Amino acid sequence: MKKLLAVLLLLLACSISTQAQFLEKQLKFATFYTAVTGNNSLADVSLYSINPSTGILEESIVSTPFDYTLAFGVRKIARLDYENRKNVFYNGTETSVSDAATVGNVEGLEYLFEFDYKRQQGSKFVDQQHFLRYVHDHWIVKVEYVQDGFADLRYFEASQRYRYNIAKEFSLNVGLVQRFSEPYGFDPLSDLAGADFTNIAVEQGYNTNFEGEWLNPNGDIVAENNVVWNAVTLPNVLNEYVDQERALLPYQWNHSLVLGYDYYHYTKKFWFHSWGSVLPLHVSAKNEYSYTNFVDGNTWFDYTGGLILGWQVNKRLGLFSEGKYHKYWNRTWHDFSVGFNYRIL
Repeated sequence: MKKLLAVLLLLLACSISTQAQFLEKQLKFATFYTAVTGNNSLADVSLYSINPSTGILEESIVSTPFDYTLAFGVRKIARLDYENRKNVFYNGTETSVSDAATVGNVEGLEYLFEFDYKRQQGSKFVDQQHFLRYVHDHWIVKVEYVQDGFADLRYFEASQRYRYNIAKEFSLNVGLVQRFSEPYGFDPLSDLAGADFTNIAVEQGYNTNFEGEWLNPNGDIVAENNVVWNAVTLPNVLNEYVDQERALLPYQWNHSLVLGYDYYHYTKKFWFHSWGSVLPLHVSAKNEYSYTNFVDGNTWFDYTGGLILGWQVNKRLGLFSEGKYHKYWNRTWHDFSVGFNYRIL
């Protein structure tokens, strides 16, 4: 019994030591950061109206509070040769087009977990960007979750790919991708007409007073008469209702074939980094609100890609261009920059 206990303790010690070494390896060069940033938002706007009782012109000032971001994150991403550290400290405002690349600068595990609570132009929302990427000489695994509250964008993607190296700078990959999307083809207003729309608003807490004004659930006046109610307020109420009903539906899973490439060439005077993925074939989903049913087929094309180009033409002139593009389902989103630098003296 004593020998068995000694063996168990030895195995436990070895296991703890191995796990500690693994954790230390994964945290090496990783950085945890938190920061609060802020700046002015939109300028104050003057609104003029005529008081229906007195006929006097009245002015009201609409003020937008300042913008701010509260960021928390941890990152371990090896910088590519063409990337320079812009700031001494991470503050959550860092963006790099190369983070979207299929292949990183080193083999092994890289990750980014960032949570941002923001107020922008008076609206509060949450941004998130999380990904895990493991690159091997012959395979790639990546899991990513992105939420952009201002753009109303949210998606999850996991991929497992076989990697074939054609040359040191160029590789092809093929594999499977799992994603989720919002429900498609859902319209809770399709069978309604006339007074049904107003009834929805009443169910949401809107009502009228004896003067014919429309009040919101808090008792505030949102329309002075039925004309304003039907033309302005009611459409906004119906939009909110559709969003609420759609939010009750589960996200729809998509399973797809993916074909991709990655090319990276670097010298001190010229660098070119490009990657892309095409999703040409998808597993048929039988869910009522899946995108497969929405487009009546499983052979639509989704794609994503990115490009980073830099050219130091001479000691004074430099050209650059970078950007990435996504087309998933019936949505597209992208960002880019292009320009030149010229050193005067």
